[in-house]
Amino acid sequence: MGQQTFDLLLLTMSILAVVVFVALYYVRAGYGMFRTAKWGMSVGNKAGWILMEAPVFFVMLYLWWNSPVRFNTVPFLFFLFFELHYFQRSFIFPFLLKGKSRMPLSIMLMGVAFNVLNGLMQGEWLFYLAPDTLYADGWLDTPLFWLGTGLFFAGMGINLHSDSVIRHLRKPGDTRHYLPQKGMYRYVTSGNYLGEWLEWIGFAVLTCSPAAWVFVLWTFANLAPRAHSIRNRYREEFGREAVGNRKRMIPFIY
Repeated sequence: MGQQTFDLLLLTMSILAVVVFVALYYVRAGYGMFRTAKWGMSVGNKAGWILMEAPVFFVMLYLWWNSPVRFNTVPFLFFLFFELHYFQRSFIFPFLLKGKSRMPLSIMLMGVAFNVLNGLMQGEWLFYLAPDTLYADGWLDTPLFWLGTGLFFAGMGINLHSDSVIRHLRKPGDTRHYLPQKGMYRYVTSGNYLGEWLEWIGFAVLTCSPAAWVFVLWTFANLAPRAHSIRNRYREEFGREAVGNRKRMIPFIY
């Protein structure tokens, strides 16, 4: 991919992120607690997550393996960080899901399309288009690398812990809904979304990649409206007093 094509892809994805952000305040993406029959055909939740998330893992793997810098220390670390997240998301997280929920086929296919494009964005910059001297070994001594790494793994920890809190809200056979209270759920109603967003902010900081910052924008555009809908649902179901002053996704801010 040439630089001009890459820049056009980043611009297009940025514009689409803004459109998605606005649209999702009016249309609730029909998966999880918001799934309805109007979204049409569906697949099992486990299969849906695997099929939706795995493509980006393999796109990044392909781009890394065929790049001339694949065994250079810094690009290799970036590759490992990115793949660590998506290995967990594609091949571990789905098998931890409980219940027999389903995912609309349309949601899954939209997720596949985004993940393929995102993999292309991230891999093209990191392994092909970044200036030759940008990711020399000295990059590991920069404050940005260590700050970004700290944010990345802090976000991953919050995300994993928040997912665990959600999974353990119900005992086997229980179908009732509960308001999560532990960990970051003491401050926001979507602690898992906070963790994921923080993770990709960290990745953008440690790589200084324009593609990674577009991904941060996309992550917020996708998750913030859903976090808004989730808090509204909790208020309807458990009452405003139970939800209290907790924000949607960013403690004390949003």
